[in-house]
Amino acid sequence: MAGPNLLTLTDATFDREVLNSDVPVLVDFWAEWCGPCRMMEPTIEAIAADYAGKVKVGKLNVDDNGATAMRFNIRGIPTLLLFKGGQVVDQRVGAVGKSEVQKMLDAHLT
Repeated sequence: MAGPNLLTLTDATFDREVLNSDVPVLVDFWAEWCGPCRMMEPTIEAIAADYAGKVKVGKLNVDDNGATAMRFNIRGIPTLLLFKGGQVVDQRVGAVGKSEVQKMLDAHLT
């Protein structure tokens, strides 16, 4: 599933990979059974490739990593959270198009 530029995040790796990152990190909170999440997969993989070296992109399965999902109050999936400097700086809930994700990222790349 994960492409070469896409991280698979877990409760155990989240702080190190996301909160302590020196570049912005886009996290896709998803689940195997979620249709809209599966629809987002090609978009997330394309974004990971397009922004390689500028933004880290990771996926966190909420069924397998409930502690992190609860920590960030994830109530609906897919949810995209953009972290910068260890803080959530933007978010989208529900399936969104690639251009919307690009706008979200570009606003925080300076």
